[in-house]
Amino acid sequence: MKINTAITAALCIAAVALLGPGSALAAPEQSASPGASATPSASAAAGTEASPTAKTRAIPFRGSVSAVDTSASTFTITGKKDSRVFKVTEKTSVMKNGAAAQMSDIAVDEPVSGSYWKQDDGTLEAKKVKIGGKRANDKKSKKGEADDSAVMSPSPSASPK
Repeated sequence: MKINTAITAALCIAAVALLGPGSALAAPEQSASPGASATPSASAAAGTEASPTAKTRAIPFRGSVSAVDTSASTFTITGKKDSRVFKVTEKTSVMKNGAAAQMSDIAVDEPVSGSYWKQDDGTLEAKKVKIGGKRANDKKSKKGEADDSAVMSPSPSASPK
């Protein structure tokens, strides 16, 4: 009799442990009240205020400007495989030498870097544009200068005895 009671008690505890959390998690989903309809409209209003691009992370870019169209507020970067056209808007942050700049400061053959959002219609909207910076040729020349200066500078060689 004591064994049957112990087994029954253990089975009841196991059933509550297994079914308890599942039913507790399912309860809030099933108990939506009709008065909670303000929540969907509030989330819909929030969805219209925030653009779909705000949910995604901006994509970085870097290159040299190959074309500028000031009337359309765009600039083009030509890559190894293809070229990309970036749209500069009133939301775009343009910087040159650490100071605020404008679309008119972007020039052909100038190095640029920054980030952009890809819009639903396929256009690339620039989020940040940094004008200037290091070019690939600058890295090679500075590396060569650093190597020459290392060779030319005398280095004392003291050996402990």
